[in-house]
Amino acid sequence: MPATHNFHIGELSARTGRSIHALRWYESQGLMPGVLRDRGGRRLYVDLHLSWVDLIDRLRRTGMSIAQIREYAALVKRGNSTLKRRRALLAAHRKQVEARIVEWTLALELIDYKIDFYGQWLATGRRPKLALPSRFRNPQTKRRKP
Repeated sequence: MPATHNFHIGELSARTGRSIHALRWYESQGLMPGVLRDRGGRRLYVDLHLSWVDLIDRLRRTGMSIAQIREYAALVKRGNSTLKRRRALLAAHRKQVEARIVEWTLALELIDYKIDFYGQWLATGRRPKLALPSRFRNPQTKRRKP
């Protein structure tokens, strides 16, 4: 088994690009389990914490709340008996991310459509007819019949 390389918060900060303040906050919020202290009371990290910082970042970027990340970290801390719950939590989040990707893809297509629309207008000097494809219409904005 390879020896564990311990390092302090400054190195974790340098290796992850996160501020020392942010890393301390992650720990205080229960987002990063397994942080030990040396004899002087300084935090000790291992390579696994690099992965935790990356995971936290990616989960936040995909819209997971701090409370959900805290729940996930608490499950990890409790050990293998929580594997099914961890998997379920991440699977539910994945479904939300997939739905958001669909929404963002549609939004990007509409933006591309508008860029092309303005490109035609600039190229011809005349406003093109607006022929917005139905897939761009938001079903929630349709008027209800009285």
